[in-house]
Amino acid sequence: MYQLIPETPDDYWEVEALYDTCFAPGREALSSYRLRDGVPSVAGLSHVARDADGILAGAIRYWPVHIGAHDALLLGPVAVHPTRQGEGLGRALIEESLDAATPFGWHRVMLVGDAPYYNRFGFDRLQDVVMPPPTNPERVLGRALSKDAWRGVKGHVRRWSD
Repeated sequence: MYQLIPETPDDYWEVEALYDTCFAPGREALSSYRLRDGVPSVAGLSHVARDADGILAGAIRYWPVHIGAHDALLLGPVAVHPTRQGEGLGRALIEESLDAATPFGWHRVMLVGDAPYYNRFGFDRLQDVVMPPPTNPERVLGRALSKDAWRGVKGHVRRWSD
């Protein structure tokens, strides 16, 4: 059994260590990290999953971004410790955090990822949204959190502070 709770500042380094374990070296060179540099993750939506002993098993973070004149959430990274994979924890992190986004006033969420995995959570290819290079356009996916939230949204994804 896991407890999914909002990430706190005390979780930061432990979550970073989990990401280092789960992702290849150089992960911070990806274009999505340029959008995160110097921008705090979205409080209340970034979650950690801990087991009954308080051991970190998974984490998910969200970042605010601009797309043209619109705002969106950038999901990622999401990671589950290799010893805990296959237990449905990734699904729980994604679904619970997405359910929490609408009450916070967010209408759309995007990510860069594998469509076959993220399609099951309602994510589809965003045709007119351009991530900074180098990003494969086929991996730019979005999900509407409210009706027609992606209608008319197009352009380059920019850092929240820009």
